[in-house]
Amino acid sequence: MAATMHVSPTTAVIPVHAVWGAAAGLVGGVGMGIWMSVSRPMADTAMITMVAGLLGSTNAVVGWVVHLAIALFAGAVFGVLAGQYAERIAAGAVLGLAYGVLWWFVGALWIMPANMGMPVFEWNAVTASSFGAHLVFGLLTGLTYAAIAQAANHRGGGPAVR
Repeated sequence: MAATMHVSPTTAVIPVHAVWGAAAGLVGGVGMGIWMSVSRPMADTAMITMVAGLLGSTNAVVGWVVHLAIALFAGAVFGVLAGQYAERIAAGAVLGLAYGVLWWFVGALWIMPANMGMPVFEWNAVTASSFGAHLVFGLLTGLTYAAIAQAANHRGGGPAVR
């Protein structure tokens, strides 16, 4: 007698949502990275080089690599947590914007400054610009996720469970 493992249909779609979210996160990350490459809220330093500071660097390429890795992860988490609710454009946009604000609060106001010896939860020119960047990330991630989901569902390649 062979052992059989049963996976609920809801659990089975989580990897699909994660993959769609990761792809959407990369799109959002590129948009946000462009914002951070041109935004210089402090001493003519591009925000993307500040991200490189998480690894002790000031190189913009290092900043982009770190940033896109975070965006990939954040997008996958978006897909897992909000994916089933973000499959329509309006819902994707709203959930994406809210998710961007959440990441701004956790990442830009808390984790990044704490790791760089800066004050946490402080409103200044850097965090203000970062807020805009995170809104771009969230909006693009949510819209891209919805577009991917709609395209996959239209072709019949979407998750089997609603």
